[in-house]
Amino acid sequence: MVAEFGHFSLIIALFIALMQTVIPQIGASIKNQLWMSCARPLVLAQSLFILLSFICLVFLFINDDFSVRYVAENSNTLLPDRYKISAVWGAHEGSLLLWVLILAFWSLAVSMFSSKLPIQLVARVLAVLGFISVGFYLFMLFTSNPFDRSLPYFLTEGADLNPLLQDVGLIFHPPILYMGYVGLSVAFAFSVAALLNGSIDSAWARWVKPWTLIAWMFLTLGISLGSWWAYYELGWGGWWFWDPVENASLMPWLVCTALIHSLSVTEKRGAFASWTLLLAIMAFSLSLLGTFLVRSGVLTSVHAFATDPTRGIFILIFLIVVIGGSLLLFAFRGPTKKSSSKFSSLSKELFILANNLILIIITAVILLGTLYPLIADVLGWGKISVGPPYFNLFFVPLTLLLGLLMPVASILRWKKTPRLNILKYFNGPLILSVIIGGSFPLMYESYEPIAVVSIFISSWIILITLRDIGHKSSTKVSILDGLKRIKISYWGMVTAHIGVAICIIGVGLTTAYSIQRDVRMLPGETISLANYQFEFVTIEPYEGPNYIADQATVLVTKKNSTIALLKPQKRRYFSSGQTMTEASIDSSIFRDLYIALGEPLQGDAWAIRIYIKPFVMWIWIGALFIAMGAVLASLDGRFKKIQ
Repeated sequence: MVAEFGHFSLIIALFIALMQTVIPQIGASIKNQLWMSCARPLVLAQSLFILLSFICLVFLFINDDFSVRYVAENSNTLLPDRYKISAVWGAHEGSLLLWVLILAFWSLAVSMFSSKLPIQLVARVLAVLGFISVGFYLFMLFTSNPFDRSLPYFLTEGADLNPLLQDVGLIFHPPILYMGYVGLSVAFAFSVAALLNGSIDSAWARWVKPWTLIAWMFLTLGISLGSWWAYYELGWGGWWFWDPVENASLMPWLVCTALIHSLSVTEKRGAFASWTLLLAIMAFSLSLLGTFLVRSGVLTSVHAFATDPTRGIFILIFLIVVIGGSLLLFAFRGPTKKSSSKFSSLSKELFILANNLILIIITAVILLGTLYPLIADVLGWGKISVGPPYFNLFFVPLTLLLGLLMPVASILRWKKTPRLNILKYFNGPLILSVIIGGSFPLMYESYEPIAVVSIFISSWIILITLRDIGHKSSTKVSILDGLKRIKISYWGMVTAHIGVAICIIGVGLTTAYSIQRDVRMLPGETISLANYQFEFVTIEPYEGPNYIADQATVLVTKKNSTIALLKPQKRRYFSSGQTMTEASIDSSIFRDLYIALGEPLQGDAWAIRIYIKPFVMWIWIGALFIAMGAVLASLDGRFKKIQ
């Protein structure tokens, strides 16, 4: 009965979402206060029913109800409870249920923290969010119902969760990533509501910005967590593989980054209104496109859930309706007046616009590389693969150019900046950045151009940022008093920009100076690599809750001092019989020692892969700084006044 109750709750949630879509929208059109005020209670009701449905599915997994097809395909009695819970969203149907649950929670948050907004705007925003929910409810109920039973005959044992997903990464990565993905729907809904109301101004930008910042924060954390998960779980030692599904999450992040900066211009100067609206539509459209790519079966990826291409037809139609409809609305109702704000070639507005254009170009390059193989296949051009060489060729120089312009935009004044001020700001940081960038790689044996450029760009960002902090905090009293005068939103920007610099250092030095060695080793044998000694001590059997493994013990020493004791595994899972490599990593702030166990060879020998990866941890530390910057910026007092 639990499955039927979950299914019934899903149906009730659909009907409530339909009412949420229609009643407030009509009320806003005819200015009926009662109908508009229905939006908030309908959102609450929908949230409760979808939460009940989700809890039912969790219950079915924990209690091993294999009469439910989705549970039988993705769980097993031997699966630990924490993975049974995460298996709820570990495949297609459950991930969609998590998606609409998070969308309901975002809608509930908007309804709770919008008491000071015009009721007509709130009604339209919640109606748009309801429409998006309806699309996903229909998709689940007609093509991807997680509560379908296999009756009258059903399995007494499940097929097990994919071994790749039996990891703590599955517990946190999808929910956090979806919080960002789905959070972009709020900016989209505000944009559609603004177009319907015909009011796009500075106040509107202030309403949208905190929601966009929080969604961007979750998206940043989700992408970085997924990168870290792939790094240690797949055993390849890479932190980004230009996988189509990875690209699908990166593209909305890039556009959302542009949107946040464009919102600042619209809020402060009343400019870029049309561009800001278009970015909000593009960001959520790319989020939906990512959903289509992952769940349609049109691509092959370790991250992709669905393998039934017919499901893609429904999502494609929904994609056309949402994106096409919003763009059509933008064409007819978008701002037609040119901005009255004038700005010079040395203004914050112009450099933010330049940064936005670079971000959009990067997104277009990634979109083309991701979709081109699919387009070529449909047109009969054969199977074409677009890999890292293509993406790196465009992404790296464009990102470095963005790094050059980014700190410049942050210190320029609105409207116009005197040229003498610019020279005063740039001379010192430029000279120091050249010196640091040119000298730091001398610490390594080889002088790699990518390391020189990365350190130069990072130093440029950090030094100009510090120079600007010094300028803003200078007073006749004390530096501490000057620092207290600086707004928290500025500290958010500084933290995020420093995070970008830290990321660039991590990417550049890891790319330039990573060491990889594939070796054949016998127990008791030692090899030396980059002043480290790796001793293959022993290989022993190890038994987990639902797998058995060969576990190696590798002692790492340097100058006769013990550095780490690493224990990589080669696992074989009982239910599926699949084998998995579980790497062992010793992480520190300046380097990772990474060992993956390969296949057994003749004569008790084993294939072992050893990596030494300098500064790789800085990639994820930088991402944390970026996310922290978004949180700080969202705490600005101006946003509290409009909730």
